[in-house]
Amino acid sequence: MDDSDDDYVEFSPGGGDDDDLDFNDNDGISKRTRNRDPSGSTNKKGSPRKGKAVADSKLKGTSGGYAWEDEYHRSWDVVQEDEGGSLAGAVAGLVEESKKKRIVRDTKPLQRGIIRNLILILDFSSAMLEKDLRPNRYKLMINYAIEFVGEFFDQNPISQLGIVAMKDGLAMLVSELDGNPTEHIHKLELCRKQEPTGVPSLQNALEMARGLLYHVPAHCTKEVLLIFGALLSSDPGDIHKTITSLVDDKIRAKVIGLAAQVAVCKELSTRTNYGHSENNYGVVLNEPHFKDLLMETTTPLAVSKMGASVRANMLVEMGFPSRISESEPTLCACHSMLTQGGYLCPRCKSKICSLPTICPCCSLTLILSTHLARSYHHLFPLQSFIEVDATKRAIASHCFSCQLELPHITSLTSPTHRFACVKCNNQFCIDCDVFCHETLHNCPGCESMAHKPKQRPVPLLPRPVQKLKLNFNSASSSASSTPAPEDGISV
Repeated sequence: MDDSDDDYVEFSPGGGDDDDLDFNDNDGISKRTRNRDPSGSTNKKGSPRKGKAVADSKLKGTSGGYAWEDEYHRSWDVVQEDEGGSLAGAVAGLVEESKKKRIVRDTKPLQRGIIRNLILILDFSSAMLEKDLRPNRYKLMINYAIEFVGEFFDQNPISQLGIVAMKDGLAMLVSELDGNPTEHIHKLELCRKQEPTGVPSLQNALEMARGLLYHVPAHCTKEVLLIFGALLSSDPGDIHKTITSLVDDKIRAKVIGLAAQVAVCKELSTRTNYGHSENNYGVVLNEPHFKDLLMETTTPLAVSKMGASVRANMLVEMGFPSRISESEPTLCACHSMLTQGGYLCPRCKSKICSLPTICPCCSLTLILSTHLARSYHHLFPLQSFIEVDATKRAIASHCFSCQLELPHITSLTSPTHRFACVKCNNQFCIDCDVFCHETLHNCPGCESMAHKPKQRPVPLLPRPVQKLKLNFNSASSSASSTPAPEDGISV
């Protein structure tokens, strides 16, 4: 056979029934079956083989090939050269499309938990040595996990994170539940030197994550993010009871599969998210898709109706410590190390190295006002900018934010590469659009209008009337201008 897509047909030259194929020069066995005409294939008597034609027509897709081939889009068919034979325009278009996908998000305001407690479970089993993701699954997972830690604390500055690893049928604690991203990144850097071995134990990892989240207050969210690269789990007990315990403790789980969908992971993501697993279980297709699925977790989960009914509204006590500078290093209360400078807890006056954190002496949540302000953008997301239509709106020549010149428009039907805010109607380039939605979370045009001082109208005062008194002398014909009395002008 020349191709794996060909159908293998056993040919017996000694004769047969009416359904035997007639192998002639026009219909060779080496031809691809997708290129055959089902209506043109006949048996020895010349009548068409209706059963074979119907079977082939069911397998045919809209493009003429097999139906399952319609899902694949070849990138070399999309990229086309321009009139000058250059690919710069096509590449720029693909880059712009990727930027548009990053900013297309659901901007509907929802109730979300901004004080998060997340346990990141990583797979350190031998299945992570596969090289379907370059350089391999393990190294790519560590690289993306380091980027995820930095992005997670940038988007959720008053949250906490812990890391657990699955290796040799056991669960190992990589880093404690803490709000300092430097500690987590340092621990992940040390994991680069390790070698993934053995099989994972999903039950042991979930039990350890459940123990780390046991003392979390009721006003905080409890979440688990699992990166699973194997197709099996070596568990010491019934994992379904562990999933039931997670549901009882209100712990929500999200799974990212590196190989294929696993039934127990599907059950985990479905039961812990109140029966919804659409956006809580994904299988990676390639390296960029893996990163997209991982970075989606930086956005807090929306509070469901079932979860909101259980969690009552309450006031959270927080402290805003003051920064101190010291001439000599002193011991800190969080690490018992000599440090120079830090923050003082407003309640117990203990010295803390960095913020945000929880005071180890009085258990007061210590944050800065900027941390609290940055966490609110999840509750009030920035509305998506719309692309400007050249036929309905005036076109700006420069971006309102970066003041760079925007691309010229060749025709009214071509894309304008300009994106306008729906409130202030200012136009931006695609790079500023991405920056406003991913980093700034505010529209520069709306902010400039909000801080612009209002010009109050100056009241018009009545013009004063000058009253003169004229005195005439017989000796001299001179006039003196002196203020007149209130009753008018006297001569």
